[in-house]
Amino acid sequence: MRPSLRDKIIETCDRKIAQKGPNVGLSFYAFFANRNDDPALLMEAARWWIETHQLDHFEKAVKIRAMVEAGQ
Repeated sequence: MRPSLRDKIIETCDRKIAQKGPNVGLSFYAFFANRNDDPALLMEAARWWIETHQLDHFEKAVKIRAMVEAGQ
């Protein structure tokens, strides 16, 4: 995963956790604007989420942040 995507995921998870608490769930779409302005980055996130880790559509933000920070 490229560093810019890793940073974006951690930043988004931190923001969502601060706003809604540690039980907040999110999907990989949470890391992108409603407009698909970077399809390659979106596909990289989707591959990591769906193919690599076979995660459910919604996962706890704390889990995703921990996985990314651990380099998974």
